[in-house]
Amino acid sequence: MSDALPNAEPVIQACGLVKRYRDSDRAAVDGVSLHVQRGEILGLLGPNGAGKTTTISMLASLLRPTAGEITICGHRLGRRSRTIRQLIGLVPQDIALYNQLTAGENLRFFGRLYGLRGKHLTERVGSGLEAMGLSNVANQRAGTFSGGMKRRLNLAIGLLHEPQLLFLDEPTVGIDAQSRSMILGFLAAQGRAGMTMVYTTHYMEEAEQLCSRIAVIDQGRVVADGTSAELLADHPQCRTIEDVFLDLTGRQLRD
Repeated sequence: MSDALPNAEPVIQACGLVKRYRDSDRAAVDGVSLHVQRGEILGLLGPNGAGKTTTISMLASLLRPTAGEITICGHRLGRRSRTIRQLIGLVPQDIALYNQLTAGENLRFFGRLYGLRGKHLTERVGSGLEAMGLSNVANQRAGTFSGGMKRRLNLAIGLLHEPQLLFLDEPTVGIDAQSRSMILGFLAAQGRAGMTMVYTTHYMEEAEQLCSRIAVIDQGRVVADGTSAELLADHPQCRTIEDVFLDLTGRQLRD
């Protein structure tokens, strides 16, 4: 778990974010405000359809908000979007790889998109493969990989350019226990080194283990925000973060 620097300028300042889609009669995100300090790992939790992925997509400049303001690392989103994209990394929920390319080719391709070249690109590709335990399959096509291997390669791609801020949208969904353990251990080490992250997951124990602060979002709104200890103290009838989550969002199915 990382320690935020409370007196520093927030890495993320999002105020009153709203996102409405033309084919929906309600806002997917409805007035979300978030502030994330440097070195903090914010867990963004919510049921299916709560607005987590839409919120991350707006913060990462992939979606334009209907209303609200976003500042990333001191840069106003919209005016400085290109600059902001050089400062952030994104590990999407849907695996973003080219199956016909090898692991190394995928990393080199995305590295060039990030602007990496020559020796620096080669070093970053090598360190990414090693960190994710993929060095021995560098020349194997990604389409032959297991789900866990693809998730690990996806994470290596998101970190190629050494971003100041990393967005992770359910990076351990549907993978084996060994890959999940490796990913969580790696992210915890990155957090201790001072990387700022926003992390969405449906695994409550991951949020408790990894995140320095948790925000619960439901129906497009933040309904709770605090450390695990603070959330449990605010809900004395609850024994775990999962209990708090269900207390806040209900037990009704969200298929």
